[in-house]
Amino acid sequence: MIESIGIRNLGVIESAQLQLSSGFTALTGETGAGKTMVLNALGLLIGARADSGQVRTGQAQLFVEGSWRISDPTLTQQVIDCGGVIEDQVLIVNRSVSTDGKSRAALGGAAVPAGTLASISEALVTVHGQSDQQRLRSASAQRDALDEYGGEPVLSAKAAFSQSFEAFRELKLRLERMQSKSGQDQVRLQELRMLVREIEELAPEPNELEVIEEALNRLSNVEQLQLTAARAHELLSSEDGPTGLMLMGQASKTLETASDPQLRKMGEELAEVVSIGSEISARLSSYLLDLEADPAQLEALQARKQALVALERRSGKTISTLTLELPHYHDELLDLDSSDEQLEKLEIQLAALESQAYAAAAVLGKARSSAAESLSAEVLSELGQLAMSGIRFSISVTQVEILEASGLDRVEFLIANPGSEPRSLAKGASGGELSRLMLAIELVLVANRPLPTMIFDEVDAGVGGQAALELGKRLKKLAEKTQVIVVTHLPQVAALADHQIQVAKDSEGGITSSSVRELSGDERITEIARMLSGNPNSAAALLHARELLNL
Repeated sequence: MIESIGIRNLGVIESAQLQLSSGFTALTGETGAGKTMVLNALGLLIGARADSGQVRTGQAQLFVEGSWRISDPTLTQQVIDCGGVIEDQVLIVNRSVSTDGKSRAALGGAAVPAGTLASISEALVTVHGQSDQQRLRSASAQRDALDEYGGEPVLSAKAAFSQSFEAFRELKLRLERMQSKSGQDQVRLQELRMLVREIEELAPEPNELEVIEEALNRLSNVEQLQLTAARAHELLSSEDGPTGLMLMGQASKTLETASDPQLRKMGEELAEVVSIGSEISARLSSYLLDLEADPAQLEALQARKQALVALERRSGKTISTLTLELPHYHDELLDLDSSDEQLEKLEIQLAALESQAYAAAAVLGKARSSAAESLSAEVLSELGQLAMSGIRFSISVTQVEILEASGLDRVEFLIANPGSEPRSLAKGASGGELSRLMLAIELVLVANRPLPTMIFDEVDAGVGGQAALELGKRLKKLAEKTQVIVVTHLPQVAALADHQIQVAKDSEGGITSSSVRELSGDERITEIARMLSGNPNSAAALLHARELLNL
């Protein structure tokens, strides 16, 4: 959970420190006081895109810092892998943004890209706002929400279908390409056939040219090589007089009998040199025996080299590359050679893959239908708690004929007022009713995937009266198993929070500044009275605020 957020020079907030606790926290304040800046600070800490326009006027940069208490070993290892440090299960994250647009981020003391913060924060916090409610009005978002709610049964069926559909799609594209070959394909086909035939006829080895070059160099310089090897051999082991090896051997024996350890050491080392020289002398002797002029072999190697070099020039690739790529050329030939037999085999294979994909789509559809029934029931239960028990909500899962990347299912959230037919969610509700419905759906979805911290940004817009009170109760219940932070204008919601933080605006001296502090006792009563009536000193509002807090 989030334990604290420090803010400096972010928008209207010059400096603020929020101490956050577990349970249910309400963030309140007048419109324009800076509640959005608090959320922007959190957004920066979880990897949101930096905006230099957020830097407070007259300052060079903004700075935000947050501390999270974490116990997940997987998450801890991720931080360590990034070079970060976690002390006493507390992770420190900070971010700075300068007026020139430069952004810097640190995770546990280690500099990281902002994208790393985003990937780490996915397991720490989730933010739900009015934009999420609007997003749920689209058909694709409704399908994704249902899939996520369905959990493992739906996700595993979805993964199996995606694998089948991708195999079917790839083969279909390949077949279509083969059936509609262009003139360029025909040219490429002829080039490939000629190239593959030449490679297979020559059957070159990957490094054959280098080997041939070495052999040609030897055969072309036989006389010079013989003279060189013979002269070296004579110097090492001649029978006509003392040689280098003999002289060094004598020197070695002389040194080895010396009384000085250093001289004896030198004698031993010199003996090793004599041994190596003797071995080289023997190898020179073998070399001279093997080195003979062979005009026929020389001619054959030259012809072989000429053929390989010609192949390299025509193809524009080295012999080593051609030998490595030969299997790929065969595959490409199969793709381009659209013989009737090849096409027929691929058509049979495509039909089998299509059948598998349809079968996988049917399994996915059943899993979605089962999840839709359960989700509908839970949303209806939530609607009853939000004073909308007369509203009917259902999820329609219908099948289409043409296979798509998402399957065969059309998922649609439906709503119906008493006595009316179900209509699409995008058309069947408006205003506060739509807001409460969307909130009910969101509450069900987040309850099935709780994270250490859940933040709701004014998702209660358009809600009031008894529904607002029920909403506060629902959020309070959710806070029993996760940290819940709510930005709200509703006094009923704020009164049910375990903690209340006020963002207050001050325009003293012509410069707007906001402060952030936790309220308690009479301060909290005054703030809720302001939220009720706009007048924090109203006796009736103060009385009502006390009543709400007593709940």
